[in-house]
Amino acid sequence: MSNRKMITAALPYANGPVHIGHLAGVYIPADVYARFNRRLGKDVAFICGSDEHGIPITIRAKKEGVTPQDIVDKYHGIIKKSFSDLGISFDEYSRTTSPKHSETSQDFFKVLYEKGKFTEEVSEQYFDEQAGEFLADRYIVGTCPNCGNPNAYGDQCEKCGTTLSPSELINPKSMLSGNIPVLKETKNWYLPLNEYEDFLNQWIIEGHKDDWKPNVYGQVKSWLNDGLKPRAMTRDLNWGVPVPLPNAEGKVLYVWFDAPIGYISFTKEWAEKNGKDWKDYWQSEESDLVHFIGKDNIVFHCIIFPSMMKAHGDFIMPKNVPAFEFLNLENDKISTSRNWAVWAHEYVEDFPGQQDVLRYALLSSAPETKDNNFTWKDFQTKNNSELVGIFGNFINRVAVLIHKYYNGIVPQGDANAPELAEINKSAKEIAGFLENYEFRNSLTALMNLARFGNQYLQTEEPWKTIKDNPEKAAHSLFVGAQIAVALAQLSEPFMPFSSEKLLNMFNVQKSDWADVENKSVLIETGHQINEASLLFSKIEDDVIEAQIQKLENTKQNNKKTNPNANPMKDEITFDDFTKIDLRTATITEAEKVEKADKLLKLTVDTGVDVRTVVSGIAESFTPEEVIGKQVMILLNLAPRKIRGIESQGMLLLTTKPDGKLSFVTPDENVENGIEIG
Repeated sequence: MSNRKMITAALPYANGPVHIGHLAGVYIPADVYARFNRRLGKDVAFICGSDEHGIPITIRAKKEGVTPQDIVDKYHGIIKKSFSDLGISFDEYSRTTSPKHSETSQDFFKVLYEKGKFTEEVSEQYFDEQAGEFLADRYIVGTCPNCGNPNAYGDQCEKCGTTLSPSELINPKSMLSGNIPVLKETKNWYLPLNEYEDFLNQWIIEGHKDDWKPNVYGQVKSWLNDGLKPRAMTRDLNWGVPVPLPNAEGKVLYVWFDAPIGYISFTKEWAEKNGKDWKDYWQSEESDLVHFIGKDNIVFHCIIFPSMMKAHGDFIMPKNVPAFEFLNLENDKISTSRNWAVWAHEYVEDFPGQQDVLRYALLSSAPETKDNNFTWKDFQTKNNSELVGIFGNFINRVAVLIHKYYNGIVPQGDANAPELAEINKSAKEIAGFLENYEFRNSLTALMNLARFGNQYLQTEEPWKTIKDNPEKAAHSLFVGAQIAVALAQLSEPFMPFSSEKLLNMFNVQKSDWADVENKSVLIETGHQINEASLLFSKIEDDVIEAQIQKLENTKQNNKKTNPNANPMKDEITFDDFTKIDLRTATITEAEKVEKADKLLKLTVDTGVDVRTVVSGIAESFTPEEVIGKQVMILLNLAPRKIRGIESQGMLLLTTKPDGKLSFVTPDENVENGIEIG
């Protein structure tokens, strides 16, 4: 096994924040793995950054009336802070709009171009003549041939899920101008992936059938069985890394060409700052390259990027790509467009100081080989029953009793006690699971050590034996202190904030993982520990209910057919409704109210009587426009004075999209005074 680890985490897309699905499926497991390898004494480079190119960013920018740079600047900042707040320990977190990335991506492209690895192909693509741009698939909208959805995109219908090509759309239109696009010839550079099938079959299908995860291996095998086709590595766009060739104006590198090269360019940035040679991590067989990704990125990291690196010739292949499946939220698929998510930056605000609770909860339900589910109730149970009730309870008992009976000094005990072997066994077991990317099992093994400590104390009962067998009490708390310090050391990859608190509580330094695997004594007799403090606190029902209600509000908003509609008012009973007297009526006279720009004084024939109504409609209608208008009036509203005029009732109106008012009127003229309801 190599002593050098080149660990990458999928580049988050900078057109929105990160959510718990991203954290559980990529970033927290990657961080655990990186932290663990550092504790083994490995030479670790843990690299990531924001993916800031591609069509969705330009679409969002146009929608918000800002530049693509504005969008990526905003979300790069939010994402980077979220990772920092949650303890994701990247050695470098950069961005694909950095100069170093452009330079590295262009150099990579030029090497492949000069080696003749690309084919140049001319194809017809949709072009918006008014905008003067070729249209990416997402910039074309039309009617889905499968379900009839009139707002299907050129690559997919989001209503029925059918994958499409722009030519399949009925009545395609440009999202830029609304015009019908025309077909126009354009040249792009393609990487013939079919030429790398033999290499990929040998490297993955033959070489990794026993050590790669079944979900990854199976997806790659399926792609290869279907046969690979050439894929364009350039696009006709104005946002991205420019193609470094003459006569390639208006063309940029395909986002899935430049994005994975970000791993390399960001490593270069880190290496320059730290006096390292980036080639040691990417071009040396002494380095293990590991990609942490979600299942939707398997094809890019196991087929396209390796083919690019093979074509280049100077790069190592990944040792493993432990891709995770998807995490659902409250039994529903996480969706950024529907706002059905728990956002990382909002969690940090809502649960200050409880980053490790989220890390623990997400790791314990990590979707390692199949989709899994996150619920707020399960989150609460994991915190209250496991972190507070087992882990925190054991630590607190040990620290409190050592202070109570020994003034905070670790008492005398037998360094050869058989119970201490449980520590070494747990450390080796956790390590074994982590080396095989089994994060849930490793977390269970950690918690089992805390369970063992609780059971040991419960059996030994030092609070009782201190009276009649003080030597036994001292030994049991000596053993308890060893287990507590082992938990402080072993929990660091999983719960770094709590580990730091624990190390401070027991007044010890972070050690190598090998010490916990091999030593019987981790804290010596006579060592002074600090005051006990609570590692975790109980999360009450009202806190969880608030989060569930937040999601329920999202669900209700998603049901709206008009996103601008105000929420429903408080519910009324049928009896309440029968008290309302709505009638048809006709406005017979109208005049402006003096010194009131918005008010008209109206004379209204209600069929029951003729009365005066003051209404705030003067900005939408002139007096002349409303005379003779048939309207609906709330007849039995208590009179009130407006600008000295007694108003007897209220007319029914609604607001149009342009802000102007519109009367609610019957479809055809009817008699005044007819009841409505």
